[in-house]
Amino acid sequence: MIRPIHAYGKALSAIIIATALYSCNQEMPRKEAPKTETAKPEYFLLRPELEKMYGYTQAVRMGNIVKVGGVISIDDKGNPVGKGDYGQQMANCYASLEKVLKHYGCTFDDVVLENIYTTSMAALQKNAAYRQKIYTHHFPTGSWIGVKELGLPDAMIEIEIEALISKEQ
Repeated sequence: MIRPIHAYGKALSAIIIATALYSCNQEMPRKEAPKTETAKPEYFLLRPELEKMYGYTQAVRMGNIVKVGGVISIDDKGNPVGKGDYGQQMANCYASLEKVLKHYGCTFDDVVLENIYTTSMAALQKNAAYRQKIYTHHFPTGSWIGVKELGLPDAMIEIEIEALISKEQ
């Protein structure tokens, strides 16, 4: 007897549905998560008295990543440096960042992220060429963010960075 085609279609549909239901009940083999080293954070205080007074840590290393919180242009006692001089404030920020990088055996070549916060985007754009003295091989990724004010009234620029420590260190 010849069955109509639609009968075969119904049988085929039933087989497909049964297979799908059966396979849904089967557990898929689970891939093990890659094993990662859990390194204890290493904190670095650039200006210990100030950082304790204000409740922050300038930098922390986790594994091969160094995160440096925003630095503004101040001396070791917390006094503003370069009041009214954007270029001087920028240079002072990078000098502080360099001290932190050196502590971890890094240079600006190891920086992969840089965020600059500024109270004057026009002044940042005017002084941006200075960054070519800092980043001589490549620029990191990052953002320039205009803000109303920073941590101290005379601060016009604040820079935060992240760096990767090479495996040899």
